[in-house]
Amino acid sequence: MPEPLLALLCAFGVLQLALFSTTVYLHRFSAHKAITLKPWLKITFRVLIWLTTGVKPREWAAVHRKHHAFTDVEGDPHSPLLLGLWKVEFLNALYYRRVARDGVTVDRYARDLAPDKLDRVLFDHAFLGLGLGIGILCLALGWQWGLLASFLHAAAYLLINAGVNSFGHMYGKQPYPNTAHNLQFLALISSGEGLHNNHHAAPTSARLALNPGEIDTGWWLIRLLVMTKQATVRLDAPVFKPPKSAVQVS
Repeated sequence: MPEPLLALLCAFGVLQLALFSTTVYLHRFSAHKAITLKPWLKITFRVLIWLTTGVKPREWAAVHRKHHAFTDVEGDPHSPLLLGLWKVEFLNALYYRRVARDGVTVDRYARDLAPDKLDRVLFDHAFLGLGLGIGILCLALGWQWGLLASFLHAAAYLLINAGVNSFGHMYGKQPYPNTAHNLQFLALISSGEGLHNNHHAAPTSARLALNPGEIDTGWWLIRLLVMTKQATVRLDAPVFKPPKSAVQVS
């Protein structure tokens, strides 16, 4: 296989690991407690998050919970309605970091996610995890192609997740009365996260596809984990129907 194509495939594979770990572990498990996971699976997701993103789960959960508390009003960490669409799309990681490190948000919104021994020894050292992840790709592909694969993965991961916070609050369907929007294309490339209006309507639902024709691939993985008894679901659908006045913004 040509080396450029192999690097592209590896970048895509690592991106999928990061996206599914983000939606299942960081979002639906850590931030909203929508599911429970077997201990070995929690450790696996923590390692994947550490190697592919360097994100600290308690910081991610705290910032996301604050976003729900102040959605598109003053206090929202990354509202495109307040900050501008393209600022959120390209500076989303900086907004996350600024709020996560403000000395207040994590203490207030992630009290249930206190760091444990593994965090102090390994997972709180983001650059170590990212360095190991890049090193694995370089060993597998050679340093040039490993660095290229790492760059492609990082760029795609940052832009896709930022897209949920930017485009997901500006364009798409609004079957439920909140300021978020559903974009099915974005959902397909973000493991379901693009169904953002649904999520804001029912934040503790483990399933984001709530209406006919919607696809949530993150939910497919959760269903597989449930079928193999590696996870349980607390809530998978809200008890309400979309209002008749559903709108589409484009």
